Amino acid sequence: MYRDNKLDDIDLTILEILQKHGRTRRNEIAEIVGLSLPAVSERVLKLEDQGYIKSFHAHLDNHKVGLGVTALIFITTESSTYYPDILERANANENIQECHTITGIGSHILKVRAEDMKALEKILNQVQAWPGVKDTTTNIVLSTIKETTILPVRHLKKKVEQV
Repeated sequence: MYRDNKLDDIDLTILEILQKHGRTRRNEIAEIVGLSLPAVSERVLKLEDQGYIKSFHAHLDNHKVGLGVTALIFITTESSTYYPDILERANANENIQECHTITGIGSHILKVRAEDMKALEKILNQVQAWPGVKDTTTNIVLSTIKETTILPVRHLKKKVEQV
């Protein structure tokens, strides 16, 4: 099953199932993949231990919880010496859902959720006051056509077959 941290077809199926429905019972997974309940439980634990599965959580609807404004804030910093501070501040702000170091225009991009435009303005003012932030450009999301946390995993099968 786990040769040099490689995944087999059953592992990939388990990952696909759990990404789509994290609450799928292990006995249901066992039936789908044709293994016993203890074997599936062991595989899920190993997938967690090896870092393939980071966590299990509920994906909330941002509109239903009152965070109807989504914005992408591009940050340009004065220099890379501010990198650790940017990461620390982004991690500390609960309205910032994602922080990425990027190439192109700017050095970082933040995905932000806010209650309304006034709340977004407050978040933006905070970000602009961070040490090292030279400039920001903010894009407001008008509508979301696709948003997912599901990652394709079938390409890993090719790597398994090559071993």
